[in-house]
Amino acid sequence: MNPDIYDEDSRRLRVGTLIFLRWIAILGQAIACVFVYFFLGFDFPVGLCFVFIVASGTLNIGLRYGTSGTFRLSDLEATVLLCYDLVQLSFLLYLTGGIANPFVMLLLAPVTISAVSLPRNLTIFLGIIMLVAATFLCVEFEPLPWHPDEALKFPMLYRASIWVSLALSAAFIALYAARVSDEGRLLATALAATELVLEREQHLSQLDGLAAAAAHELGTPLATITLIIRELQKTSSKCPSEGLQEDLTLLAQEAGRCREILGKLASLGADQGTMMNVLSIDTLIEEVVEPQREFGVKVEISKRGNGTAASPALTRNPGIIYGLGNLVENAMDFAETRVRIDAWWSRDLVAITIEDDGPGFSPAILDRLGDPYLRGRPTERRTKNDSQSGLGLGLFIAKTLLERSGATVETFNVSAPRTGAVVRVIWPRKALEITAPSLEAATT
Repeated sequence: MNPDIYDEDSRRLRVGTLIFLRWIAILGQAIACVFVYFFLGFDFPVGLCFVFIVASGTLNIGLRYGTSGTFRLSDLEATVLLCYDLVQLSFLLYLTGGIANPFVMLLLAPVTISAVSLPRNLTIFLGIIMLVAATFLCVEFEPLPWHPDEALKFPMLYRASIWVSLALSAAFIALYAARVSDEGRLLATALAATELVLEREQHLSQLDGLAAAAAHELGTPLATITLIIRELQKTSSKCPSEGLQEDLTLLAQEAGRCREILGKLASLGADQGTMMNVLSIDTLIEEVVEPQREFGVKVEISKRGNGTAASPALTRNPGIIYGLGNLVENAMDFAETRVRIDAWWSRDLVAITIEDDGPGFSPAILDRLGDPYLRGRPTERRTKNDSQSGLGLGLFIAKTLLERSGATVETFNVSAPRTGAVVRVIWPRKALEITAPSLEAATT
């Protein structure tokens, strides 16, 4: 999945949102004009101001009844409407003091909305329109409403400084809003991918329950069939027929096999203590390493316990296997010649450390590892040579799945300068280990 390409709808502005924001602006503009003209007694072309305010209100009503509130504007449509908002506000500012009007900061609002909702090229276009309007308001404007017996003039240097502050504010706010919005979209996409992985595993678990239900429902008719076979065998014994006796014997054997199969199916949903659901540390590591052995990187495995602590017997968890497998795959992709996997356990903890001899993690991204779509390893991967591949979504999913199992995931480099990457996964032992009764049942 390319993080630079989003679904088109995810970048569209909902018309209901734009209508709501414009009503707030219209209300604020009307209150400001009425307060300044009637309560403060400052003279300015209030009637012409209300022409532009009413025009915005009319456009809002047309949008409200011409489209549904959930309708999403195309990028071009949203840009046109935001341009209109800039022009409408610019005319109001022209009539009320130009760039010296304290409300000139509201010119930043359409640019901010665009930064959150529209592509960067359209945001830059709106920023240019805003700066053109601010430049015009810097040199051409009606006097700022003030007392008629006092001259209120602002020198060109002061107006130019306001223009510069608008330009810098637009750039900073747009970049910040766009960055936050992009990270939110990336995180939502990554979480959706994680949920798909978990949903697949959940469906597999649900199959166990369906199999148990099917076994329960089929048990009654199979018992009836078995009873009829026995009655037929008793009846046929009075009238011996070699072929019939053989057929009935075979039918009884197959019915018995069916009962055994249904018994196994019935235990899938509830029996978590079978040997198939119990893993040793050796088996767990082998399962995650085996698919990666063909890439020509040497894998060194060590296992050790602390003191007299026995090796843990782990409950099979698809999320843990998937997460560790992804971490091992990343280590194999970036290793030069060797990957080392060290398993350690005590009475309270179980830890697995995965270390490679590659270039390690870039210091610039080390603190952000685990964020979705994060790229930073400088070397070419062994198994994925496209330019978009990296440590982003895969590591995010692996970290999420492992943390859901109760683990803590730590990432760091072997030493400075970068001489290898290390990922350490630490669980409380009780979160992993199968209970003693279940283990006894599984081994008997």
